[in-house]
Amino acid sequence: MEKRQLGHADLNIYPVVFGGNVFGWTIDEKHSFEILNGFAEAGFNAIDTADVYSRWAPGNIGGESETIIGKWLKEKKNRHDVVVLTKVGYDMGDGRKGLRKGYIIKAVEESLKRLQTDYIDLYQTHLDDESVPVAETLEAYDQLIKDGKVRFIGASQMSPERLQESLQTSRDGNLPIYQTLQPHYNLYARQGFEDAFEPICMKNNLGVITFYSLESGFLSGKYRKRSDIVKSPRGGKMENYFNDRGFKILDALDEVSKAYQTTPAAVSLAWLIHRESVTAPIVSATSLQQLDSIIRAPELDLGPDAIGLLNSASAW
Repeated sequence: MEKRQLGHADLNIYPVVFGGNVFGWTIDEKHSFEILNGFAEAGFNAIDTADVYSRWAPGNIGGESETIIGKWLKEKKNRHDVVVLTKVGYDMGDGRKGLRKGYIIKAVEESLKRLQTDYIDLYQTHLDDESVPVAETLEAYDQLIKDGKVRFIGASQMSPERLQESLQTSRDGNLPIYQTLQPHYNLYARQGFEDAFEPICMKNNLGVITFYSLESGFLSGKYRKRSDIVKSPRGGKMENYFNDRGFKILDALDEVSKAYQTTPAAVSLAWLIHRESVTAPIVSATSLQQLDSIIRAPELDLGPDAIGLLNSASAW
């Protein structure tokens, strides 16, 4: 399995990133360790999380995912073998949110403490704060990089205009520049990224690491009818995909997965990996069986007919 570049030549990952939002939410610490062990043993090396994961769960305060990852890194003593991605910007409560320089400097210390590490490989703007000049945010990252606490920076939920402004400000001011974009992109959700962001990423050589790569599980094929919705805490919004286009995509995934003797989830991820603009999809798993689809996806060499069928079925 060859490594692919993630924006910068010195930031290498295998072509799937594990999504740590499930840690401390849908799976507990013990189960999280099992999944992380399986992921690492299969030769993968990148984990994405955020300070806010998983504040939305009853009883949580945020930071649960980073805490579990930090305990695992300490137990395995493998920090230098793992690429750690985390984020800042979402509301952590008590006024702790946004992209002011002072807040970012404090927030990174909390993330480092929870992760039990002295540096973060990729620190990402999770949610843009348009009340803050992009230069102020970039100056905060500049300090963190100079202090050795952050290696590289990336962006996530940001308008194309603010992303372009940030890139230009970095160049003009000799400030750190975003190496990656983390957009909502998958076989179902195509138009927003492909129309507005893909040209920017290709022009500026930004690595693209996609979130909701399986559209909250819809593209795994496990949601086929309304009675399936009750099976998962994420099932509530599945009815949004129960439309002609959604079922057409599932039919195409079924056809391709049968031809390649694999799963719809593996095919969905392989489609992303084969996209020229995509560096790596982010995907979560809550069982070793689900993890198997993640592991198999990078080795799935979809042919032109399969890609064409998936592209046609998912056209908007």
